[in-house]
Amino acid sequence: MRVNRCARTWPGLLLGLTLTVLGALPPSALVHSAMAPSALVHGSGPAPPPPPPPPPPPPPPATVPGAGSTVPPRADAALPPGADSAFPAAADSAVPPAADPSVPAVARAWPVGVRPSVVRGWEPPETAYSRGHRGVDLAAVPGTPVRAVAPGRVSFAGRVAGRGVVSVELSDTGAPPLRTTYGPVRASVRKGDEVLAGEVLGTVESGDAHCGPTACLHWGLLRGRTYLNPLSLLPPWLLIRGPSRLLPLAESDARP
Repeated sequence: MRVNRCARTWPGLLLGLTLTVLGALPPSALVHSAMAPSALVHGSGPAPPPPPPPPPPPPPPATVPGAGSTVPPRADAALPPGADSAFPAAADSAVPPAADPSVPAVARAWPVGVRPSVVRGWEPPETAYSRGHRGVDLAAVPGTPVRAVAPGRVSFAGRVAGRGVVSVELSDTGAPPLRTTYGPVRASVRKGDEVLAGEVLGTVESGDAHCGPTACLHWGLLRGRTYLNPLSLLPPWLLIRGPSRLLPLAESDARP
């Protein structure tokens, strides 16, 4: 009888001891003990957090239209408008800018002199009504002969606002043809005259206020109503050193 009573008592004691121990543990311990590895394998526990998303791919290189090659994007492409560029500004080049491809280099002479000084260069305006310098000013004293730079036809010879002006439409320069203007000029030609390169159109007038205290010839170039750089008419050999000249031989050199 005593042995049977002990056998019936032990299970009750073990159950009571287990409940007492579990009651003393914190709730976090109970949660971790319930999430056994087997429960995670069978999907009974919470799912693990998802992996972080991959970084975005780099932007594709920019394609040059018609070149069949690519160039890497600029480092300052993401800068906001108005921010300083990531690249330093390029220094001004000492090489003259390339000639306008729409202007053929048909000139065979400078308008004045052999290689005159450019008092003021070409300064194209931003718009048709903006300020700028629509031509070039060449140093020339009053009375200097003014010559046609290329063959053509005189389209105007007269006075505009009290200033003498001569315009010449250049031959074989497209439609509308290129048109050169010269002023202030006391004209020796008339409208409709055909002129050759180097032919005298008139002489530089005095008293013009365009160049201030120094005298000059204002030389312009237009196609229709569009102003262009007249220096583009000059070929490189004429733009750099002027035309070649034949010098007389010395008497000793002329002897056989």
